[in-house]
Amino acid sequence: MAKLFLIPIPMGESDLQSVIPDNVLQTIKSVKIFIVENIRTTRRYLKSIDKSINIDELSFFEINKRTNSQELHNFFVSNKKSDIGVVSEAGCPGIADPGADVVKLAHKYNMQVVPMVGPSSILMALIASGMNGQNFAFNGYLPVKPAERIKKIKQLEQRSQNENQTQIFIETPYRNMAMFNDLLKNCMPQTRICIASDISTGSEYIKTKTVAEWKKQTIDLSKRPTVFLIHAESFVRKNKRNN
Repeated sequence: MAKLFLIPIPMGESDLQSVIPDNVLQTIKSVKIFIVENIRTTRRYLKSIDKSINIDELSFFEINKRTNSQELHNFFVSNKKSDIGVVSEAGCPGIADPGADVVKLAHKYNMQVVPMVGPSSILMALIASGMNGQNFAFNGYLPVKPAERIKKIKQLEQRSQNENQTQIFIETPYRNMAMFNDLLKNCMPQTRICIASDISTGSEYIKTKTVAEWKKQTIDLSKRPTVFLIHAESFVRKNKRNN
């Protein structure tokens, strides 16, 4: 049975051996067909693993928001009897990227799906945040338009407060500061916010503070891959702790 390998990739200029297990590196060397977000980035990644890899012998299909779904389907069907590797732009494929569409096809055509161990910025941010790790939700990207984004932030804060649920989301790096400022302006002073930037890199920064505490601090998140987490204090939970 052919296999679909979900291949992790470092989230920055990290030492491969420290974040990507050896069995993953060996699997990558054996795969000849790849479905990727960015062909150029993937080629560079493969060469960093082993300079002897002959890139010209490999087949690549680029999948992104502009990809024609029929073209993806045709490529997949043509290669479904061979092992295929799926490579995201950073971290593990299938979360907040088009990889899920490929996995859906693999299940449809009875391929074995093999998730491989590697860095996940979402889980790494959660476990380092000090927030609820038993009840959490990943919301992907929030709306781009300011009014819609603010409305969504308030909804997530309310849900967190009502359900004791950590809310996790991400943003395009150049919009990070707009997101951060909207959080400070629209969340309650006691709501905790975790900023997790450049995870697993030399410039890694992970801090959790209340909105009131963040307002006393200056931070620059421009162009830094960042995961945002919020956890709102429930009046009921607070009273239980105080009694």
